[in-house]
Amino acid sequence: MQTLSFWSLIMDGGYIMIPLAILLIVVIYVFTERFIVVNRAARRDKTFMDRIRECIHDGDIESAYNLCKKSDTPYSRLIAKGLSRIGRPMNDILVAIENTGNIEVSALGKGLPWLSTTAAGAPMLGFLGTVVGMIQAFFSLASAGAQANITVLSSGIYQALVTTVAGLVVGIIALFAYNYLVARINTVMNSLESSTMEFMDLLNEPAA
Repeated sequence: MQTLSFWSLIMDGGYIMIPLAILLIVVIYVFTERFIVVNRAARRDKTFMDRIRECIHDGDIESAYNLCKKSDTPYSRLIAKGLSRIGRPMNDILVAIENTGNIEVSALGKGLPWLSTTAAGAPMLGFLGTVVGMIQAFFSLASAGAQANITVLSSGIYQALVTTVAGLVVGIIALFAYNYLVARINTVMNSLESSTMEFMDLLNEPAA
């Protein structure tokens, strides 16, 4: 009894499987790289703001700024930008921090367009391969003439449908990867907004 293997499915898919395989590699690379970056950005030192508060209350802005540089996280870069604007109107400080936050979030989202494009494009490539395969299957059927039978047609259709499955698999993986990273980045963005408000409240606190 003949069995259906994963490798035989790939080999029977035709040349459309090549760009689909490349897209799958890109998806895996982008997701892995962004996963590491976003998880690193999401880490927070719970004592960071307490130390910043102590420095500001002591009037030691330089030490607070150096602490931000040493930490080197999206949160610390936001605070560092705010510290560099101390002495200016509060609205100017807030705008500077928000602009830095937008840059940080944009940097975290680098590569995500590849995932969203693949999520939409991979199934279309799969359908294209199916259509081309169906054309070839019916062409083979017509060319067989009097020897035409269901085996000739079914073999061609089987090979054509393989690309649809491959395209859907790659597209689904890309879609889940994209949505997961977007959710993680949104979490970081919310934390950045929380840090911004905490810092602005800190500047309005009376010195002890």
